[in-house]
Amino acid sequence: MVEPFQPPPYPYDRLDPLEAVAAAHEGGVVDLSVGTPCDPPPPAVVVALGASGTEAGYPTSIGSASLRAAATDWLRRRFGVDAGVTDVAACVGTKEFVASLPQLLRLRRPDRDTVLYPAVSYPTYAMGAVLAGCRAVPVTVDGGWHVDLGSVAEADAERALCLWVNTPANPTGAVDDLGTAAAWGRAHGVPVFSDECYVEFTWKGPGHTILETGLDGVVAVHSLSKRSNMAGLRAGFYAGDAELVHYLSELRKHAGLMVPGPVQLAAGVALEDDEHVDVQRDRYRERLAVLRDAFDVAGVDAPAPEGTFYLWVPAPEGDAWGFTERLAKEAGVLVSPGDFYGSDGYVRVAAVQPTARIDQAARRIEALTF
Repeated sequence: MVEPFQPPPYPYDRLDPLEAVAAAHEGGVVDLSVGTPCDPPPPAVVVALGASGTEAGYPTSIGSASLRAAATDWLRRRFGVDAGVTDVAACVGTKEFVASLPQLLRLRRPDRDTVLYPAVSYPTYAMGAVLAGCRAVPVTVDGGWHVDLGSVAEADAERALCLWVNTPANPTGAVDDLGTAAAWGRAHGVPVFSDECYVEFTWKGPGHTILETGLDGVVAVHSLSKRSNMAGLRAGFYAGDAELVHYLSELRKHAGLMVPGPVQLAAGVALEDDEHVDVQRDRYRERLAVLRDAFDVAGVDAPAPEGTFYLWVPAPEGDAWGFTERLAKEAGVLVSPGDFYGSDGYVRVAAVQPTARIDQAARRIEALTF
C-alpha cells in the first residue's frame, strides 16, 4: 500500500512555542522571523482599491492591459528592458507561482522530473517540486552564498524542468550573476526562473533582472509585496520568454488563478510610482544598520547583506536553534533558524518591524553577551 503524502510542518509554525516565550518578555515580542512588511503602501494604492469598479465581474487571469503596461513600463524604466505586454502576465503573489510552477512545467515536459534550486534558499522552491511529485535537487552555493552552477551534475541538468535563481537572495542577501545563470540555462536547454522580489533592495551596486540578457529561455518573477508593502494584496507578475509566458498563462486561466480586479488596478498604480520605493529603501538600510550594530555590541558578527532586508547571522558555536531560543528568552526577539532555508549554523533576522521596534530590539540585543 502506498502511504499518503504527509505535509511537513510549516517552517514558521515551529517557532510558535518560542513566540510565546518571547511575548512574555517585558514590552512583548519583537518579531523579526517572517519577512512581512510593516510599513503602509502608498496612499494612491489604497485609493485605487476602491476606484476600479471591477468588483462585480471576474478579473482577467493574465492581468489587465493597464497592469501589464505598467509592468512593462517599469521594466523599461528600471532596467532598460523592452518587453511587450504579451511577454508579461499577472500572478496571485509570487509564492503561489513558485509553488505551482513545477506541476505546470511537467505537463509541458513529462520526460523531465527535476527542479534545480539554490541549496540555501526560500523553502518553497523545493516544496513546489515535492508537491508536483518531482525531484528537488539543491545546487551548491559557495562560501559567499552564490550559486555554483558548475556543481550541477550533467544527469540532473538533462532531467531538469527548470532552474530557480533568487537574487538578491533570501535568506543570505547574496547577489548572483544573472548573466551566468541565463547562459547556463540556454546552454543546457533548461528554462531559468529568476525570483527578483528583492531587487529594489540591492545594496551591492544597482539591481538587475535576468531579462537584461534577453528574453529567450528565461522568466523573471516580480512581486509587489516587498517593493510596495502590498503583501496582503497578493499581486505580482512574471515576464520573459514569450512561449513560456503564453503556456503558463493559458494553464493558469484553466486553474482560475486571478488577481482580484481592484488589486490589479492598485498594483499598476504602485508600479508607476518609484518615489515610495526610494523611501522604503532608506528605511530598510537604516534598520539593517541598527541591528548590525546591536549584534556587534553583543559580540556577534552580522555581515552586511549584498541585498534584501535580512541579516544572515552566524550563530555562536554554530547552534542556530540555541541562538534563536536565547534571543527569544532573554531579549524577546524572534528570529528564524537557518535550517528553515537549508543551512544550520545561521539565523535569519528580518528588519521588518517599525523603526521604533527595531530600536527596542537593538537595545535588548545589546544587553546580551555572546
